[in-house]
Amino acid sequence: KMPFKRYVEIGRVALVNYGEDYGKLVVISDVVDQSRALCDAPDMTRKIILFKRLSITDFKVDIPRLASKKVLNAKLAEADVMAKFAASSWGKKLAKQEAKASMNDFDRFKATAAKVKKARAVRKVYNQLKKAAQK
Repeated sequence: KMPFKRYVEIGRVALVNYGEDYGKLVVISDVVDQSRALCDAPDMTRKIILFKRLSITDFKVDIPRLASKKVLNAKLAEADVMAKFAASSWGKKLAKQEAKASMNDFDRFKATAAKVKKARAVRKVYNQLKKAAQK
């Protein structure tokens, strides 16, 4: 059994974790050397990105080396990678973080009020169960 499941390979989808393209999903279209890859995405120009700035995902698109933008877009649409990533736990976590970061003061207040209300209800039921168990 191989311990790794995510390999750096042509067609591998990765998330940029640092730099001006932070948070973008890119596809590795060529490996330049041991520390860099040529990456491409539908909404950006092809560029070289360091591996330490990439987080490799489980998704892979079947594309040839140095695929054109037209081929890349077609394969990404066919495989529906963006939607699959958004539906994954990693994508949901990122969406949740983004939603929390974009909250205004009133949204934060409403969230805190809901949290307090839920905690009060949980505490009430817990104390009732605790009291019943002591009898």
